[in-house]
Amino acid sequence: MGRTLVLGGARSGKSGTAERLLAAEPAVTYVATAYPADHDDEWAERVRLHRAGRPAHWTTRETLDLVGLLAAEGEPLLVDCLTLWLTRVMDRHDAWDDATWAAGAETAVTADVDALVEAWRTTGRRVVAVSNEVGQGVVPDTASGRRFRDQMGRLNARVAAVTEDVLWCTAGRVGRL
Repeated sequence: MGRTLVLGGARSGKSGTAERLLAAEPAVTYVATAYPADHDDEWAERVRLHRAGRPAHWTTRETLDLVGLLAAEGEPLLVDCLTLWLTRVMDRHDAWDDATWAAGAETAVTADVDALVEAWRTTGRRVVAVSNEVGQGVVPDTASGRRFRDQMGRLNARVAAVTEDVLWCTAGRVGRL
């Protein structure tokens, strides 16, 4: 089976690379972790283009329940992406503010990340996940931005540590790490 993590920056070719890895599969569950595009026309167009570019025989699930999907038997999963998953987890736990972070949000976010990493490590499914490398740019000028960057870096490192294949995308080129 196997696990693959596809890393890179914005518009580096991550999603296309991940999709090509599973293109020959007879069935794939595409797991979209993004927010619904209810009130943002530009985001809605991005989502529409993403959907239109997927093979018609793929199933799409819009969910944050990666642990449940990884634990279940079934066809290969393509998770796009861990970055939006972490964003939504931090939103769910109100983890952006220093006071809430210190008052329990850190513990809650860490528990969700721990559960995801364990489910990823033990899954019997073929799974490909996309994630952004956010630590190579400008240092965020807010505490919440730095918190997210640090949490994303930790999540990527932990998932990569229990992954057979880690790919790095930049400028549309792919390298194996």
